[in-house]
Amino acid sequence: MRSLFIACCFMYLGNHAIAQQSQAILDYVNTYKQLAIEEMQRTGVPASIKLAQGIHETEAGRSELVLKSNNHFGIKCKTGWSGEKVYHDDDADGECFRKYTSPADSYRDHSDFLKAGQRYAFLFALDPTDYKGWAYGLKKAGYATNIKYSQILVKLIETYDLQQYTLIALGKLPAGGDLAGGQVPAIKNEAVLVAPVMNYPAGVFQINDTRVVFVKGGTSLLSVANQYNLSLARLLDFNDMASGEGDILNEDQLIYLQRKRRTGANLFHHVQPEESLYDIAQAEGIRYEAILELNQLKPGMEPAVGERIFLKDKSPARPILAGAGPVPEPLAQSQPVPAQVNNAPSTRHIVQQKETLYGIGKKYGVSPEKIKEWNQLTGSSLKTGQELVIYTN
Repeated sequence: MRSLFIACCFMYLGNHAIAQQSQAILDYVNTYKQLAIEEMQRTGVPASIKLAQGIHETEAGRSELVLKSNNHFGIKCKTGWSGEKVYHDDDADGECFRKYTSPADSYRDHSDFLKAGQRYAFLFALDPTDYKGWAYGLKKAGYATNIKYSQILVKLIETYDLQQYTLIALGKLPAGGDLAGGQVPAIKNEAVLVAPVMNYPAGVFQINDTRVVFVKGGTSLLSVANQYNLSLARLLDFNDMASGEGDILNEDQLIYLQRKRRTGANLFHHVQPEESLYDIAQAEGIRYEAILELNQLKPGMEPAVGERIFLKDKSPARPILAGAGPVPEPLAQSQPVPAQVNNAPSTRHIVQQKETLYGIGKKYGVSPEKIKEWNQLTGSSLKTGQELVIYTN
């Protein structure tokens, strides 16, 4: 009974901490959502992406950097910056960051920074509602070195329904009120919906015959490297992190003190809710690139919950990816095909979550009206998993 009571206390404290963090994020959204909407209408940077980046970069408005500089997006001085500056320890000690008079100035400068940057130009060709494309594109363009940066942004957008602000900016939803709701998202039943919390031992232990320690969020990676007589560069390399990833851990994490193995101790790992491939690589003590190779995956691909990930031998097939949707039934053979495209080559497109006719048409270089005509659609609404026929020249 005493053990059950203690367990309940820990669960309550954990849920309370999550609720506090969620409330801080909701407060941030309700404070800056209008700025994000206005900036999207001015420059085209999706409001959902801007809010997610702001939440992450500022720890929901509470980071040391934002409090002393109003810098909501971690933009460094760079060549040509003539405004005020502050110095802050980030990838290196005492780095130069831009300082703004107000948050509004930071939000405007972030939009202009992306709009003027040649390496970000391809993002503005995406459908503005394609938040996943923007999230992975920012990482690809080098905005951040954190291997999980894209997943972090996507998770924030989906957890706090930040996509609604993009739709408001586009005129597809009415504005008004605290659309974030002012309500902390319901905490999921940990026993059913998420993987059990692991109780790792204190100090150095081994996973898959590799030395590792469990480090609390907020800890300096440089201090960990110094404690175990390693260079920061080697510590980052051992943990599949790029140089300049950042010195402070955002969350509790396993940190390896030597290079991980190319294969795992277990045969398989079944994907848990909210678990990324990087999380699996850390939990199993296997290199990130090795887990990609064994499972026929590429960087940025994430398997669906419940999928079996091979850890020792090569998988016979790529696992189903997150958001792939159900396999649709083939179109009826009797479906008529417009005469003018009878001889044109065609492809079949499976509608993904949040996709629009506009975005699909842009991908294939055809108009939304043509897609509607070819598939006998009476409206513009689509369902995840729906199969569309697309005719190409």
